[in-house]
Amino acid sequence: MLLDTASLYFRAYYGVPESVKAPDGTPVNAVRGLLDFVARLVAEHRPDELVACLDADWRPQWRVDLIPSYKQHRVAEGSTGEEEVPGTLTPQVPVIEAVLDAVGIARAGVPGYEADDVIGTLATRAPGPVDIVTGDRDLFQLVDDARGVTVLYPLKGMGSLQRTDEALLREKYGVDGPGYADLALLRGDPSDGLPGVAGVGEKTAAKLLAAHGDLAGILAAAEDPASGMTKAQRAKFEAAREYLAAAPEVVRVALDVPVPALDATLPREPRDPEALEALAGRWGLGGSLERLLTALRDRP
Repeated sequence: MLLDTASLYFRAYYGVPESVKAPDGTPVNAVRGLLDFVARLVAEHRPDELVACLDADWRPQWRVDLIPSYKQHRVAEGSTGEEEVPGTLTPQVPVIEAVLDAVGIARAGVPGYEADDVIGTLATRAPGPVDIVTGDRDLFQLVDDARGVTVLYPLKGMGSLQRTDEALLREKYGVDGPGYADLALLRGDPSDGLPGVAGVGEKTAAKLLAAHGDLAGILAAAEDPASGMTKAQRAKFEAAREYLAAAPEVVRVALDVPVPALDATLPREPRDPEALEALAGRWGLGGSLERLLTALRDRP
């Protein structure tokens, strides 16, 4: 099981009231929400191995070089490139990392890459079935029934997970996993600063992919007056030529990240009980931590 950790702790932060605080009054809603979510995942899905994947670089320069608008609107005003994050969430991230370390849950992040890239690389390396847990639809591109790679996508808060396989992708979007990356770059994504092809929404992108196979097929059709593509559509793709030359490398998850060797085996008992006890007392982790420890201990 691979966790898109930032995606999940953002959901926890917005899903759990800020009134959930440590003894000193510091909000710990993201910390406790994430611990409860991981406890539920372990109890219900029973993974043997689990890695909390992290953004060592939330906006890699190589992606910005290709598309300068990439995540530009999320850069904190007046910063040198830091992401704009709620002030009461920022202090909780180191606590989350310290708790995961003390429990013994593996963490992985690689300089110059996003968590998506770490997830893609580990999913590609894995010899057996993989569940990816994320609130980011971009990772649908990794779905692969033949290799047993599925995405568990929270539909509402953290209580309901959509198991995303190839059948669901074809039903909802008309594409398979790799086709989802083409769909995403054609449609664009304002939340990531990706403009897409003007006038091509999700449904039009799906129809074009169904008709022409993939992005390369669409671009070939746009160049061919006999392809059946309308003159207006061909004009849209001509106008987006520069974007479409760069977008595939930006949108597609990297699968060859130098992730260091790690032991992803889930522990039954905390790796560092003393450190965990101190963290639990300092941050008032209470029942959330106990539920995670119980889920780990009671696995078959």
